[in-house]
Amino acid sequence: MSPAWAQDLCTAWNNSPTLTEKLAGSWVKNNGGKGYKVMEVSDSDMKTTPPVQLEIALKGGKAVCSYGGAIKVSKLNYNYDYKMWATTHDWHHMGSPLTAMMFGRLNFKGPKMEAMENMGPFSAFLKLVKDVPATVPAS
Repeated sequence: MSPAWAQDLCTAWNNSPTLTEKLAGSWVKNNGGKGYKVMEVSDSDMKTTPPVQLEIALKGGKAVCSYGGAIKVSKLNYNYDYKMWATTHDWHHMGSPLTAMMFGRLNFKGPKMEAMENMGPFSAFLKLVKDVPATVPAS
């Protein structure tokens, strides 16, 4: 999960009608007044690789990824921001968000009720994390 991969994930987000349209309501607007939500994503197997972030903002009536890359916001507010981490294996075998969280495949901090209300779009996001090609750094 490199900054370049996060940019590709951001592009994939913007190409997903499920994410851009179904999250364009109260989900994207719950941003603490800063104009965007932060989603931090990491792979817990890659201990020396820093997390990456996406910024999601309301633009043109859609929930658009306006940034994908290295960490910009170091203090997340879990009333509206999200932090997700899993092992490489679990990112690739995640299944539904509810099942993933229930069985500990996905670790998560953020507004839990909001996430529960958006399981469908969240499932599309988890699929993107798996589907966007990435390279594993040499150890």
